[in-house]
Amino acid sequence: MSHYFTNSDVNSNLKKYEIIIRDKKFNFYTDNGVFSKKKLDYGTRLLIESIIDEEVSGIALDVGCGYGVIGIILSSFLDFNFDYIDVNRRALHLTEMNLKENKVKGNTFYSNVYDNVSKKYDVIISNPPIRAGKDIVYKILFDAPKHLKKDGILYFVINKNQGAKTVMKDLNTIASIEVLKKDKGFFVIKCIFD
Repeated sequence: MSHYFTNSDVNSNLKKYEIIIRDKKFNFYTDNGVFSKKKLDYGTRLLIESIIDEEVSGIALDVGCGYGVIGIILSSFLDFNFDYIDVNRRALHLTEMNLKENKVKGNTFYSNVYDNVSKKYDVIISNPPIRAGKDIVYKILFDAPKHLKKDGILYFVINKNQGAKTVMKDLNTIASIEVLKKDKGFFVIKCIFD
């Protein structure tokens, strides 16, 4: 069975939908074989809105970018230059389409977690692919400091039913953890690594 965190071989069914965040409208192309293809999922929305409130900026990496929703929306509110990575080539193609559609600049490239990442970032953001398994999720979170500049920040969202408390406890051994928002079982977490 094909999942959104793999190179999907499911038939294409390109669709377009609108997202409104704080009175700004965005249009996104989605397709079969990508995460949350019908609408913006609540966890991602909470993550985006939490980071907008943080007023951070700089060079950012969206790990597991899907169709680019996180970076594209954040770039319209904050001073970010985003790189978008994913293991799903269809997702990367959609991200490129959505960058053009929303008139946002960004750099997309294929990478299995950080395998093809060579530079350091001010901010790394992820809605990690929980269904890919704990090893992949932990690699995204625990390898982040290798790809962050000094005082760089990792932001991510995770549901309490997907192990949020365990993840925070484990990350607390190498990072300062702050829960920015908690709502409907989702935790938006900010990590600054020691």
